[in-house]
Amino acid sequence: MKRIGIAGFLHESNTFLPVATTYEHFASTSLTRGEDLLRRWRGAHHEMGGFLEGAERYGFQPVPLLSTYAMPSGTLTAEAFDRIAGEMTESLRAALPLDGLLVALHGATVAENHPDADGEVLARLRAVVGPDLPIVNTLDLHANVSERMVAGANATVIYRSNPHLDQRERGLEAAGLMDRILRQKIQPVQALAAPPLLIQISRQYTSEQPALGLYEDLRQVLSWPGILSASVAMGFYYADVEEMGTSFLAVADRDPELARRAAQWMAARAWERRAEFVGRLPSPEEAVRTAAQSEQAPVALMDIGDNVGGGSPGDSTILFAEILRQQVPNALVILYDPEAVNACAAAGVRSTVELRVGGKTDRLHGDPVPVRGRVRTLSDGVFLETQVRHGGWGASDQGVTAVVETEQQHTIVLTSRRMAPMSLEQVISLGIHPERKRLLIVKGVVAPRAAYAPVAPRILLVDTPGVTSDNPRHFAYRHRRRPLYPLEEEAAYTV
Repeated sequence: MKRIGIAGFLHESNTFLPVATTYEHFASTSLTRGEDLLRRWRGAHHEMGGFLEGAERYGFQPVPLLSTYAMPSGTLTAEAFDRIAGEMTESLRAALPLDGLLVALHGATVAENHPDADGEVLARLRAVVGPDLPIVNTLDLHANVSERMVAGANATVIYRSNPHLDQRERGLEAAGLMDRILRQKIQPVQALAAPPLLIQISRQYTSEQPALGLYEDLRQVLSWPGILSASVAMGFYYADVEEMGTSFLAVADRDPELARRAAQWMAARAWERRAEFVGRLPSPEEAVRTAAQSEQAPVALMDIGDNVGGGSPGDSTILFAEILRQQVPNALVILYDPEAVNACAAAGVRSTVELRVGGKTDRLHGDPVPVRGRVRTLSDGVFLETQVRHGGWGASDQGVTAVVETEQQHTIVLTSRRMAPMSLEQVISLGIHPERKRLLIVKGVVAPRAAYAPVAPRILLVDTPGVTSDNPRHFAYRHRRRPLYPLEEEAAYTV
């Protein structure tokens, strides 16, 4: 039986967030080794779950090394990166000999000492196993793919769905490629094409145009004889690194020219449509007014500038303050605010509290909002999502959580840990019925759609300020490649 190492190290790093990501952020979220890794990820709707399903399907012996992830946040400290990468390489060295290695990475991980952290991880793993052992890795759809990442693996597989609902499928695809490599059925070669293009986050919903067209092209490439896999990486423009931007990757069997031609064809097709990937969104004032007048309810207002899944602080009050200003009742808002949680816990359930909620990180995301209300619920903040949802995490912990109800029927969920809104269980577990609200403030863009679309007949993307703003012109880049469209409209691309 072939012995295949299983490992994962995933983090989406927003380099514009001033708060660094530490080792503790990973350890307190999900960090597993050995048999604990198998228990945590077996059956999960995640690429790690796909690796393990593939091991059963193809008759591998999975050799669990280390797997960890943390909520999207700021740049990793050098200590955090070196410690995690060091533990991973040491566990790999201790597990040798192996026949192959399956690795789940993100592709937009940035460390203080390694801007291309994913490329560094693959380089370290390759140094341990040597040039001949096959490595197949998966990446997030928002990866900023570097040539170093491509060079470090025999084959790379990237999610094809945003929201990310196909993670397990992509892990299974990676395991299938590994099986064919080990049976000497294929010899994969890869090619990367990176046109000077940014795709704004508001234009990245893969079930609608213009993003849908990228995957229609991808499916066409998959039909070409000799192509083993193909991928689109929409990029992560909240990470100021040299490789930031959209890229296209193809994996061919023994034919590097075929792989190059496929990747460049997809890139050229996207470049022809580059103007379609520029977003134009309503302001908070416009969006709240539209939502208040809507005959459909609830309306989900996507707070793009405070997209927790992109590394934002999760405490922006911009939309909530606008709702209060326009005197629209019956809204649901979730805010990261440990200080307010402690005040509610001290007061106790059913107590009346006067608080200043949110806006604690900086003024970019608004000021604290004064509220008066009744503490309805105190919870440990642990919830479980069993359906296929973006992230594939399953179990989640938003820390001790308080729910406050106001006289205007606003429901304010206060958490002591940042949590991306990928699951309705985040609020259902607190006894909240989101379908009964008039407005839902959702701190995301595309990823929460899988959770909120079933209860919100109308979804509005809102141009709110913040470290995850939709408009890349709001950021002062120092390290990115130039030119990049639409930041430099004169950018050109030829193949």
